[in-house]
Amino acid sequence: MIDLKLLEHLETYLTEQRKNKFAKVLSQRTKHFTVATEDVYQLHNTSAVIRSCDVFGIQEINIVEEQNTKRIDREIAMGAQKWVDLNRYHTVKGCITDLKQKGYQIVATTPHTNDCELHDFDVTKKSCFFFGRETEGLSEEVLNSADSFLKIPMCGFTESLNISVSAAIILQHVTTKLKQTNVLWQLSEKEVNAKRLDWCKKTIKSYDEIVERFYEGKK
Repeated sequence: MIDLKLLEHLETYLTEQRKNKFAKVLSQRTKHFTVATEDVYQLHNTSAVIRSCDVFGIQEINIVEEQNTKRIDREIAMGAQKWVDLNRYHTVKGCITDLKQKGYQIVATTPHTNDCELHDFDVTKKSCFFFGRETEGLSEEVLNSADSFLKIPMCGFTESLNISVSAAIILQHVTTKLKQTNVLWQLSEKEVNAKRLDWCKKTIKSYDEIVERFYEGKK
C-alpha cells in the first residue's frame, strides 16, 4: 500500500521540472505490451532493447538467463534500466508460465509458416514479444509455446535484423497503433503511484534518512 502522504512529501524534494517529467512519462507508460529476451549473448543487445523499451513506453522487460548471465551495459542503456522494470528468469519455462499467468499472449518474433506481418498484427491483445539469441534465434520451447508468430517485412538480400533494431521497429509500430485504439493501455493509478515512489527513491539523495525523519515526525 503506497503512503500517499509520504509520496507527496518526497516529491517536494524534486524540482518542478522533474515532477512534470515523471508525470508526462508515466502518462505514456504501458504494461499492455512487454518484451522478453532469451539468452541474448551480446551484452549491448540486451542493453539496447532496454533503452528501446524506455523510449517507447514499455514499463517491463523480461530477461531469460538460462545460459548467459550478463550485467546491464549502463553506457548503452543510457540509464534506461532505472526507469523500466527488469524481470529476470533462470528458465524459459518459468518466464513463459509467469507471462501467461499475467494474461500475455506469447509472440515469437521470427518467420514461421503461420506468421503475421507487422502491419497486420492485432495490437488489442495483451502481448509479450520474444527475441532470441543472435545466431540460434528463439528456442524450440518458445516456438512451441508461442500463440503468434510475427515478422518484419523485408525486401533486401539480408534476411534478418539485429535484435535491438528489430525490437525498436516492432515497439514503435505497435505502440503507435495501440494509442489509436480504445484499449485501456495506460498504467493503473496504483501502478503510477508505485512508480512515482520508486523513481523518487532512485532520484533523491539521502532517501532513507528523509523517510525516517518523515515517520519520526509523525510519532
